[in-house]
Amino acid sequence: MSVHKEVKKVTTHTLQKMKSAGEKIAMLTAYDYSFARIFDESGVDVLLVGDSASNVMAGHDTTVPITLEQMIYHAQCVVRGVNRSLVVVDLPFGSYQSNSDIALASAIRIMKETGGHSIKLEGGEEVAESIRRIVNAGIPVMGHLGLTPQSIYKFGTYSVRAKEEEEAEKLKKDALLLQEAGCFALVLEKIPASLAKEVSASLTIPTIGIGAGNDCDGQVLVMHDMLGINNDFNPRFLRKYLNLHEQIVQAVGNYVQDVRSRDFPNEQEQY
Repeated sequence: MSVHKEVKKVTTHTLQKMKSAGEKIAMLTAYDYSFARIFDESGVDVLLVGDSASNVMAGHDTTVPITLEQMIYHAQCVVRGVNRSLVVVDLPFGSYQSNSDIALASAIRIMKETGGHSIKLEGGEEVAESIRRIVNAGIPVMGHLGLTPQSIYKFGTYSVRAKEEEEAEKLKKDALLLQEAGCFALVLEKIPASLAKEVSASLTIPTIGIGAGNDCDGQVLVMHDMLGINNDFNPRFLRKYLNLHEQIVQAVGNYVQDVRSRDFPNEQEQY
């Protein structure tokens, strides 16, 4: 009789313990059932259903166009593939900025309709009240500071944030504010490594870096970038672990050739 091994689920509490123990947290984005299942089996601690789906799944130039309904669909798909990983779902642009009532309603919809475990939203002081209300409703919130892609039209560029002292001071203040508002973790995107180190040391909650150096408590990458599916994006912080684009083009080319030459299917491949 095979003994079914109990899977120990990653929770917000697990991440807190990992930070205290100095264990690094591995986070990746996922947008569908098949990849979520593979990543979950591969030992990824946190799966982020990112609003980057707007870019990598839907082909938009920015994260701004994706809707709450679309995010809910992607999150439902990911949750079905997960046994162990903690699933974090991005609140998309427009679903929380106007006021804390709308923010809370959006977060509740995501939790009820997807089975996800937590939500993530961008911004500092300006969203602190919304975070408090969402946390008070029993929904875990991950914060996001530094480069906040939903504000791309305000910044006008995807370059490194908080290099100047004024912005760095605001970021440090915002990080403490988000912790105080009840966030269980914080993404720090594209900020100087020295600043990310200082912020991570100042917080009791874990930080997850993307382009923020090695002293964050964990790291996150977009799956399409890390697997080399997306060939057009080569920032300094990205390490490509595969070149899937090349491998898929080759495999599909071979398939097309085999069909045209009547090599596929062969006698063993038919009934």
